[in-house]
Amino acid sequence: MRTIGLIGGMSWESSAEYYRMLNEETRRRLGGHHCTKSVMVTVDFAEIEAMQRDGAWDRAGALLAQAAGSLERAGADLIVLCTNTMHQVADAIEGAVNVPFVHLVDATARRIAAAGLTTVGLLGTRFTMEMDFYRARMRGHGIDVLVPDEPDRTLVHDVIYQELTLGRVEPASREAYRRVIAGLAGRGAQGVILGCTEITLLVGQDDSPVPVFDSTRIHVEAALGLALAPDEAARTA
Repeated sequence: MRTIGLIGGMSWESSAEYYRMLNEETRRRLGGHHCTKSVMVTVDFAEIEAMQRDGAWDRAGALLAQAAGSLERAGADLIVLCTNTMHQVADAIEGAVNVPFVHLVDATARRIAAAGLTTVGLLGTRFTMEMDFYRARMRGHGIDVLVPDEPDRTLVHDVIYQELTLGRVEPASREAYRRVIAGLAGRGAQGVILGCTEITLLVGQDDSPVPVFDSTRIHVEAALGLALAPDEAARTA
């Protein structure tokens, strides 16, 4: 098994989900006492969140690239960025290392395409929903993306930053998300991406009338697949 390098801390709640899911899936696949070989570097989310608000994406990219480099030096054979929003700076991270970077959007898009869907809704931070880095990469896989209209985009964003990233899971917010998901389905979304790693703490398939694509779990499964792949498959990933 190859060692997975995890860039975490955005937020630590979702990073804990990555760690839990990786080890549960490793045990499911390999059985016994197996767990995931991994190293993690945790950044201070307060610093990243301030850079997001200020639009300082180059600074954030440099910080996360430095984190990726430290993981490679620590023995990581592949890199996983444990957040959707900061894939805005994925190119900076990928360019800083010589090991594979497992791109969350690519993994999610492949899963959607395999399900035969061409139009999906996207829930995430305002940056993920409004900036083009996520939707453009999805379009490259032949998938169109719908996002909530205002004021629902603000609602979705605020629940993430004011509740989920602070460890709060509120029943009223779950009901609000269910309404937003139903609205996306009503506009033609054949499925919905949970495009923020914390959203999985709030809603899942039981809360949606259309298939839900949990980007966190999909990302974990893609990373573990690469970590367990034969040498030749890993070299060509």
